[in-house]
Amino acid sequence: MAIAIFLVINGLLLWIFPDTSILENGYASLDVFFYLGPYLFIFLIPAISMKAVAGEKADGTFILLLSRPISPFYIIMGKYLGVVCIAFLILLPTLIYVLSLYILAYPEGNIDIGALIGSYLGLMLLAASYSAISIFCSSLTKNVVIAFLLGVFATFFAYYGFEAIGNSSDFFRNGEFIQTLGIQNHYDSISRGVLIAGDLIYFLSVIGLFILFTIGHTWRTSRRRQVTLVGYGIALIVYFLLNNIVPQNLLGRIDFTEDKRFTLSDYSKETLKKLEDPVYITVFLDGNLPSGFNRLKQSTINILNDLKSYAKGNLQFVQINPLAGSDEEQKAFTQALINRGIYPTNLQVKTNNGLSQKLIFPSAVLQCGEQEITINLLQQKMGTNAEESLNNSIQNLEYALISGIQKVTKKDVGFIGFTEGHGEPSDLELYDAMHSLTDGNQVGRVNLDIATNESLQQLKLIFIVKPKKAFTEKEKYKLDYFIRHGGNVVWAIDQIDADMDHLRNFGRQPIIGRSLNLDDQLFLYGIRINYNLIADLNCNQIPITLNGTENPQIELVPWYFHPILMPQSTNPILKNLDGIKTEFISSIDTIRSPAIKKEVLLSSSPYVKVFNTAAEIDLQMVEQNPDPKQFQGTPLPIAVLLEGEFPYLFENRPVPNGIQTPEDLSNIHKNAKMIVVGDGDWLTNQIASKDQSPYPLGWDRYTERQFANKTLLMNMVDFLLNDESLINLRNREVKMRLLNPVKTKEDKRFWQIINIGMPLLILLLCAFIQQVYRRRKYG
Repeated sequence: MAIAIFLVINGLLLWIFPDTSILENGYASLDVFFYLGPYLFIFLIPAISMKAVAGEKADGTFILLLSRPISPFYIIMGKYLGVVCIAFLILLPTLIYVLSLYILAYPEGNIDIGALIGSYLGLMLLAASYSAISIFCSSLTKNVVIAFLLGVFATFFAYYGFEAIGNSSDFFRNGEFIQTLGIQNHYDSISRGVLIAGDLIYFLSVIGLFILFTIGHTWRTSRRRQVTLVGYGIALIVYFLLNNIVPQNLLGRIDFTEDKRFTLSDYSKETLKKLEDPVYITVFLDGNLPSGFNRLKQSTINILNDLKSYAKGNLQFVQINPLAGSDEEQKAFTQALINRGIYPTNLQVKTNNGLSQKLIFPSAVLQCGEQEITINLLQQKMGTNAEESLNNSIQNLEYALISGIQKVTKKDVGFIGFTEGHGEPSDLELYDAMHSLTDGNQVGRVNLDIATNESLQQLKLIFIVKPKKAFTEKEKYKLDYFIRHGGNVVWAIDQIDADMDHLRNFGRQPIIGRSLNLDDQLFLYGIRINYNLIADLNCNQIPITLNGTENPQIELVPWYFHPILMPQSTNPILKNLDGIKTEFISSIDTIRSPAIKKEVLLSSSPYVKVFNTAAEIDLQMVEQNPDPKQFQGTPLPIAVLLEGEFPYLFENRPVPNGIQTPEDLSNIHKNAKMIVVGDGDWLTNQIASKDQSPYPLGWDRYTERQFANKTLLMNMVDFLLNDESLINLRNREVKMRLLNPVKTKEDKRFWQIINIGMPLLILLLCAFIQQVYRRRKYG
């Protein structure tokens, strides 16, 4: 009866009740089953084992059993194995759930068999531990009801009690150690499909310890009390030695998952092992969340636990629900987070009454000493559904956290300079770009005209953003000096003098190239930024006043000279990024240069039209319907990555005037990296007209849409300043496993009946076969 009740409750929770239903969740996963299993087993296992010893004592048959020439060890082990076998057989009907998921998955069969095997292994180890504890409780009394209640209490405390005590503020200093004494701390790892030596040793030691306690208590009257107590003491010492001296990763980790999503890269492990100071991480993604965000939350906690296991005690994390408490407390906490630059995401959540709005904070704050940075856990991309965005976010977690840990613990601060003196954008226009890079770096302006060789060697990266005036030969020499010594450069160049303010004032503007005196240097490096403007049908919108002056109406209309570049490259810098907002961009040509590796990062869409110099652009173009035939072509390169040993611009040439300490750079051979972009506006932020405050980089105030400019900037800097192994963490792939929405909707009732009724039929069939077998053998 207890087994039947267990299967019915499981079926109702997994397939009927909406809060925990697999069909409502939408993912081809049994995570809910493995989460609820330990709590259901807390009642089931004691119910099965309560008569194992207590029932024998109550019936008086235990004395008869003791009179047999059987070792006490074999008697208890026989009863224990009987309970364990029943517990394992209980799991057999639940394989119907696996078969149902296999059929319901989209496409069919898209389930992680390896992860399910690992999770079932965890549930079997849990059942074996519960059985040992329940057998011990049964040996303490003659009353089966008391044995059941003792078993429920003991298994509940063993699973959840230590976790609760460890989380209590009264035990904060020793909380982590206390949590390791509980079953939940070890079960959570195995239930997701990861087996490590420490967890296996823990379960085996718990089983052995309680079997020994059962044997000692049952035969306590036939031996001296001192001998029993000494045996208990030795058993406890061995238990603590096994679980505190033997390394957790003694035999490595077995990741059963198909995509190895719980296996950290070697680069991440080395980064964590080198931590010298403690890092504290606060995760605000908590509370009552939709199923997809629950998956993101759980994935975040899982990877933080993995990071913690390699950090040698130098990484701690906590979860905070920012929407806990009263409405006033929620508003106060929300405003405090916004004031710190932690912005919420507004979700539409389905309820019985329709759709409701819900704020969540998919962010984490990393702190080390006085350094603190915030990372965004959610990656959104236009054109992808919610499940794909969440899956992309999960894939990006390791990179986001490791990158954040490196920045917050960085002691060797990198110097990043933005050039000035050539009409570059003001500090206010570059505010968010410069401010975003201050995590782990020192950012400021660099004037190449007065910069010394020593100051240039301190710089790690130089940004040349939208210059309007020509560079002198002296400044080009210093750039060459910087590059020859391994310095990295981001060129964000506007070759054409085009501006929206000019167009709004005069209505039209001729396409005139800027004379920046950089063409020869870039050409030598294998790049040519063309003197043209790209009109792209995949573009942003601008506000225009229509219908004359009497009844003016401001409407948003497409402006083809503000293209939205959609990343198509497989380079990890761009993986899963949303569109990049640009203005008045020029195409780029690559030139053969065998020593330099080139890779196109960003391109226009295929629906482009090229406007060369001497042509004219007119604001009235927004009122014209574009001719699709004129916008047919091939994608044009807009951003190119260069790597290698760059040639010496001033080789066999005299040193320019004004160089105080000339050096022969022909013998210096250091590799460097460059990124050349045919647009400078992608790095500038818009400014609020009311209070002159800067908007976030990539935010468009007219369409009220956030583009991925800031994320692209951060990824570029990580690639240029760090080991490529860091940015390669963005290549992690986590396969998305969803249910077929048509099957789950149209055949919902059928699958509910199957998954509730079939396990019961299997149970009845097994009971019938057992009865027939017993009658034939003993009839």
